[in-house]
Amino acid sequence: MLHDTDPNDIFDRTRRRALRERAGRRSDAFLWQLIADELSDRLVDVTRTFTEALVIGPMATYLPQVLRERGMSVTTAALSISEKRSPDMMVVEEDRLPFQPASFDLVMVAGTLDSVNDLPGALVQIRRVLRPDGLFLGHMFGAGSLTQLKGAMLDSHKNSAAPHIHPQIDLRSAADLLGRAGFAMPVADCDTTTVRYSAWHLLIDDLRDMGTGNALAGQRSYLGRQFLHALRLNWSSRAENDGKVPEQFVHLYMSGWAPSDEQPQPAKRGSATVSLASILGTDKSGD
Repeated sequence: MLHDTDPNDIFDRTRRRALRERAGRRSDAFLWQLIADELSDRLVDVTRTFTEALVIGPMATYLPQVLRERGMSVTTAALSISEKRSPDMMVVEEDRLPFQPASFDLVMVAGTLDSVNDLPGALVQIRRVLRPDGLFLGHMFGAGSLTQLKGAMLDSHKNSAAPHIHPQIDLRSAADLLGRAGFAMPVADCDTTTVRYSAWHLLIDDLRDMGTGNALAGQRSYLGRQFLHALRLNWSSRAENDGKVPEQFVHLYMSGWAPSDEQPQPAKRGSATVSLASILGTDKSGD
């Protein structure tokens, strides 16, 4: 499913697909394996048994075998043609899912949600393709990622700054989005991976391997040799004693359940029969 970019899009869909196409032809990105391992560990902690799973994006390379070993039937969906690992894989966009409502009891999407044009809409669609009491496990790169690269690029612009890296949302916003999308028992937490780079272009190589480069809509200006020279100097100025710059990747992990009547429900307001004061032994006399 390929779509033209809408003028109101934050991200250029054509550019985003091109980044993913290039990533699909490059070597595997080490962070994808780290994220897949973390999601697998989180799934182990869930006591519920799942039968029909959907895995979208880069995780479709790393997670299916693990899920099948746990007895699940797995549907995989790539974000570009070059990322298809089998003929039956579909090519989708996270905010334009082609699946019927209530098709799966587990949906896993990781690594790319921070560059989706309609993130609230994507989360709503994920919830809709889940069966009642189905689980969504997700991940995106959050605010605080790539601070060294962003700072070095900003310092390298003499006259005017141009966006090279898209902004990311913070932990609180991720949790709020889950609730707005209609998920029950939404949970969001974060973790940080620090990678040390001796040169800025080695970090760019990793971002290209992952397909997470600049997909922002709009015209791009030529950087020029002067900017690249300044960037090299600014990056070197941030290096520590070993000559390397510590760069951070902030991981936002999200989980939420499709609403179900069988799930625990909060008590109605005012239905308590015992006061908090009596439990705590509070003396209301003020003495």
